[in-house]
Amino acid sequence: MMLLYKLFDHDFSVIDIIDIVLVILLLFELYRLVRGTLGINIFFGILVIYISYRLVKFLNLDLLTEILGQFVNAGVITLLIVFQPEIRKFLLQVGKIGMVDGENIWDIIRGTKRERTKQQHVDANEIVTALDYFSKNNIGALLVFFSTFKLNDFNNPGVKINAVISAKLLESIFEKSSPLHDGAVIISQNRLVFAGSVLPVSESPLVPERVGLRHRAALGITEETEAVAVIVSEETGQISYAHRGKIIMNVSMEELQKVVHEALIG
Repeated sequence: MMLLYKLFDHDFSVIDIIDIVLVILLLFELYRLVRGTLGINIFFGILVIYISYRLVKFLNLDLLTEILGQFVNAGVITLLIVFQPEIRKFLLQVGKIGMVDGENIWDIIRGTKRERTKQQHVDANEIVTALDYFSKNNIGALLVFFSTFKLNDFNNPGVKINAVISAKLLESIFEKSSPLHDGAVIISQNRLVFAGSVLPVSESPLVPERVGLRHRAALGITEETEAVAVIVSEETGQISYAHRGKIIMNVSMEELQKVVHEALIG
């Protein structure tokens, strides 16, 4: 109770509120920048240490404040090292403000989002084009979408591709003569990350008996993760998708377009 009293026994001015909102926006943009990369764990680690540092300083715990303060100082250096390319790009863009076309800081911050949204639309069209081709030609396929892909979650992630998403690349992977066609393709952060991936197969007794191994693999990965999996049946050409351990069979192209776009957004 005493702690709550100390925390809330403070008169917040308009400037304080603006300060808090700006910090939240900054942290959110930093999170968007590192989401889906190895830097996300570093980001959260430094954030937890900094919050702990502010808390112990507020409580006048001098020894802990001194110890955590050293970590906070090191954390700033760590951020500069780990995110050097992103920081350099941001600073170069800021330096151009008003010199050429009068763009402002908000345009720069939100520009990445606009570019990402445009790219997601392009990628979704490429994926749907490939899926339509598979469906019409009865080519089996399995695509798995992760907002954040963790390599250590897989015993056999397959062959690393790390390529730009394109319909032709997907078609070449799932052609019956391809050595990778039996596995899954993993898509994350608008990249085709792995191909030929071996997924865990669902053992649920509720899985319909008529579905094949690809459908069971799609259910298996979505039971264990937040992934979205899209399946093309080699026997019927029907397209289905799975999410959170549930499968929706025989979706239309309009619904497929929506599912793929939302899966890319994460």
